[in-house]
Amino acid sequence: QVQLVETGGGSVQAGGSLRLTCAASTSNYRFNCMAWFRQAPGKEREGVAHISIGGFRPYYADSVKGRFSISQDYAKKTVYLQMNSLKPEDTAMYYCAAGARSGDYCGPSYWGRGTQVTVSS
Repeated sequence: QVQLVETGGGSVQAGGSLRLTCAASTSNYRFNCMAWFRQAPGKEREGVAHISIGGFRPYYADSVKGRFSISQDYAKKTVYLQMNSLKPEDTAMYYCAAGARSGDYCGPSYWGRGTQVTVSS
């Protein structure tokens, strides 16, 4: 069983920064990628960024390129999402996921419960 726990959400003003953390609770890696998704009210869940286990090949959605950065601590089974230059449209529930990478997609098998990010103008 894999449990993912997100922390670091909160409320910031536009232009501010937040760092999300996702810690995986598992005895060994049962997945080869970790990802961040988000879902705003009334919208579909969308992929934000993902990274292969070992920290290679990060991928970003066009809407966050140049502003967000995903990284990983392999030993701690933890992935981070540094979010800079936040915009009101970044407001959403952010979910951590883990699963299997296929090409440029990280297919989630496990999900966290989410952490809320609110950006005010």
